[in-house]
Amino acid sequence: MNRTKLKIGDPVIVKRGKKTDRGKTGKVQRLILAKNRIVVEQIHIMKEYVRPNPQKNIQGGIVDREGSIPISSVMYYCEKCEMGVRINISIKDKKKTRICNKCKTPLDA
Repeated sequence: MNRTKLKIGDPVIVKRGKKTDRGKTGKVQRLILAKNRIVVEQIHIMKEYVRPNPQKNIQGGIVDREGSIPISSVMYYCEKCEMGVRINISIKDKKKTRICNKCKTPLDA
C-alpha cells in the first residue's frame, strides 16, 4: 500500500492538470491510495448520468460530481506561506507532528 502525508480535510493546491483547475485550492475529500489518486472538492468536476430509482428516492438526471486526480498533481496549501509547500514530520517527546517545510509551523493542531 502506498503512503502519503496528506490527510482528509487538508487544504491542497492543484499544481498540474486542466487549465480550469490549475491554481485552485480545495479540501481533500477522499484518498485512493491503491491508485495514487485523490478527490478534492470543487476540482475536476464531471457530469454523471443517474437513472431514477424510486426505492432509494433518487430523482435521476445529470449530476455534477468530483473526479479523482493524481496525488502528484497537488501540494499541501499552507495558509501562513500562502503557497503550496512540502510536509516534513518532526518527532518531539515520542510524538509525530507534521510541519510546513518553509515556515516550520505545525500543521496538526
